[in-house]
Amino acid sequence: MRVTIRVKPGAGRTRVGGAHDGALVVAVATPAVDGRATDAALAALAAAFGVKRRDVELVSGRTARTKIVDIAGATPEALAALLKGDAAAAPR
Repeated sequence: MRVTIRVKPGAGRTRVGGAHDGALVVAVATPAVDGRATDAALAALAAAFGVKRRDVELVSGRTARTKIVDIAGATPEALAALLKGDAAAAPR
């Protein structure tokens, strides 16, 4: 499933949920330095959708806050719940 996400680096805690201009919000505690926030966001997405990290692939937006990712094994129901704001905190 292809998903548009909005990454918010430097957040107080890592969480996935809510929407920003139709994109799924992924807040990560990691700062936006050398792609670390992107990597943390992809790991948080994997945890939120209950898939392995290797099942989440960045399609575009490596250095942008808005990114497009492919998530193998993601369901439309899980995406709808996360967009609605049923946030999933990523494991530490």
